[in-house]
Amino acid sequence: MITGPDRLLPEHLAARARAHVATGAPVAAPRDAATLALIRQGAGGVEVYVLRRVTTMAFAPGMHVFPGGTVDPRDLESGTGWLGPAPAVWAERFGVDEARARGLVLAAVRETFEESGVLLAGGHPERRRPSRRSHPGDVVEDTSGQAWEADRVALIDRTLSFTELLERRELVVRADLLRGWARWVTPEFEPRRYDTAFFVAAVPPGQRTRDVGGESDRAGWIRAKDALTALVAGQILMLPPTAVVLGEIDRYGTVDAVLRAADGRVIETIMPRPVLDDGAPHVVLPGEPGYLG
Repeated sequence: MITGPDRLLPEHLAARARAHVATGAPVAAPRDAATLALIRQGAGGVEVYVLRRVTTMAFAPGMHVFPGGTVDPRDLESGTGWLGPAPAVWAERFGVDEARARGLVLAAVRETFEESGVLLAGGHPERRRPSRRSHPGDVVEDTSGQAWEADRVALIDRTLSFTELLERRELVVRADLLRGWARWVTPEFEPRRYDTAFFVAAVPPGQRTRDVGGESDRAGWIRAKDALTALVAGQILMLPPTAVVLGEIDRYGTVDAVLRAADGRVIETIMPRPVLDDGAPHVVLPGEPGYLG
C-alpha cells in the first residue's frame, strides 16, 4: 500500500471517513474553487507561499494551504479585463466549460490578492494615459499602501467586486502569468466539497507578500522540501492535495523550471479515497491499488 507524507490522512478526517462509510450518508455536490501556489527563487531553491488556516474554519481548520477559495458568482462577470490565454484555453486545460474556466482564473487571482496582497494584474492594453504610473501590458509593481488595503478589505467583505476594482484602477487580469497545475475534488466523505483548480505563478517583480490575517493565523515562504519535512515530523498539518503539489514542485530547482513543467502537464481530475493499511489511514489516487469507484 502507498505511504508517505503526501498520503497521510489526519485522524479527524479518518474518523469522518469511517462514519461516512458506516452510515452511507449522502454525498454533497462539490463547489468550484481555485487555489494558487505562489513561487519565488530562494537561496536554497524554489520557495512557496503557504498559509495556516485558523482553527475555527469549518473546512480544513489548522491546515497549511495555498491562497485560494470558492468562485464568487461575480467572478463570472464577462466585463472583467483580461490579458493572456483566453478562457477557451483554460477550459481545455481543466476540462470545464468556458464560463467555469473564466471563473476559476479570476477566483485564483482575486483570492491570491485577498490572502497575500499579490495582484496578478497589469495596465489595460487599450488605455494610454500619460498620468498613469503603469503602462499598457505592464504588471502592477506595488500593492502596498492604504488605498490598496482598503480595496483588499472591500473584496473580502464583498462590498466591491473584483471586476469593479480592476475597472476603477484601469487594470486587467494577467492570465498569462498563471499556469495550470492540477485539479482535485474533495473526497465524498467530507460534508463540504470542492472541485479545485490548482495554479502556479511567480511573484511579479516589485510585489511583496504580506501576512494579512483573516482566514489564516500564520503565513510565509518555505521551501517545498522543508514543508514536507515538517509534515512528516508532525509539526504542521496539510491536506493531501497540497502535500502532493508541494512534492511535485520540489522536483524542480528553479522557478522557470516549475513554469515550464506546468506547460507540459496533462491535468486530470483527482479525487482521493481513504483506505486503512494496518489501521493507519491513508488515501489512494485513481489507478492505484485499493482505489474503488
